[in-house]
Amino acid sequence: MPFTPTPEERMTTNHCVRTIVLAVLALAPSAIGAATITRTETITAATAVAEKVNINTAGVRELMTLSGVGRKLAEKIVQYREAHGPFKKPEDVKSVEGVGSALWEQNRGRIVVK
Repeated sequence: MPFTPTPEERMTTNHCVRTIVLAVLALAPSAIGAATITRTETITAATAVAEKVNINTAGVRELMTLSGVGRKLAEKIVQYREAHGPFKKPEDVKSVEGVGSALWEQNRGRIVVK
């Protein structure tokens, strides 16, 4: 004998299906938005990699676009510049504690002084 759902079971099943469909529809814009944000951040990061950074005028945020430079190191660069005056040549940034030869080599094409 085949299974025949009662009217109550059919209502419960229909209710579950509607709930799932509504949940998917409600969450879909969030997923699309998240993908857009990630793509935008990737494009912004890629653009930042190509731009030159003037270490005599750059703030913490701009210095952080350099490869391997986080907030703390960017703050050290700004503090060093404020204490010792402007950098004379790009490689002078190696005088800042935490900026070694490897970091300099990663960023030498992007660091400028003006």
